Amino acid sequence: MARILVVDDERPICDLLVRGLSRDGHQVVAETDPTKVLGMNLTCFDLLLCDVMMPGVDGFELVRQIRARVDAPIVFLTARVGEDDAVTGLGLGADDYLRKPFGMAELRAKVNAHLRREGRERHSSLSFGRIRLDLSARQLLVDDDPVPLTPTEYAICELLARSPGQVFGREQIRERVMGWGSGAGSDDVSVHVSNARAKLRRVGVEPIGTVWGMGYRWQG
Repeated sequence: MARILVVDDERPICDLLVRGLSRDGHQVVAETDPTKVLGMNLTCFDLLLCDVMMPGVDGFELVRQIRARVDAPIVFLTARVGEDDAVTGLGLGADDYLRKPFGMAELRAKVNAHLRREGRERHSSLSFGRIRLDLSARQLLVDDDPVPLTPTEYAICELLARSPGQVFGREQIRERVMGWGSGAGSDDVSVHVSNARAKLRRVGVEPIGTVWGMGYRWQG
C-alpha cells in the first residue's frame, strides 16, 4: 500500500482519484488548496499527483517550491496540451505528465508503474520538531532519546505520523495496526492511544490530537 497525495482544485476530480486509486489498496489524501501543501510534511508520501492550472499557486510553482522536500515521484495532471508545458513540468522535477481528460485505467497503471520502480522504503525516518520516528528500528525518539512505547503503541504512532493531519477512526486503526482477526475492539485502541499519550506527555510532547466523534490525528 502506497501513500499518495492528490493536489487538484476541482473536488470532483479529487474524489474520482481517491476512489480509483483506493481500489489498488493505496491510501490517498486529497487537497484542493495548493497553498496548504506548502506547509505540509511531505516526507510521508510515496507519490504526488498534481494539477497544473490552479488558483493562488499553480502546479508548476508548487512543485518548484516543494521538489527539494519530496523524495517521491511527482506526476502532473493537466488540461494543457503544449509540448513546452510538458518540458517545463519535467524540468521542474516532475517524473511524468498525464493530460486531461485521462482514463482511470491508464492513470492507475502509470501510478503503479512509478511505485514499482521505486520498490523500496523511501525514508528511514520521519521527523517532527523534537520527535523522530526511526522506521527501521521501529522506535520513537524525543530529543534523540527513545520513548518506551509498546509495539502496538509505536505502530499506532507510525500510522498517524505517516499521514499527519489525516483523521483515523478507531476501527481504521484497529484494522491497520492489529488486524481484523486480533480479537481487539475499538475500546482497546483508545487504551493504547491513551497509554502512548501519557508516555509522550511525560517527555513534553503531545503529537496525537483527538477529533471528537471521529478519531485521532497526528499534529506534530
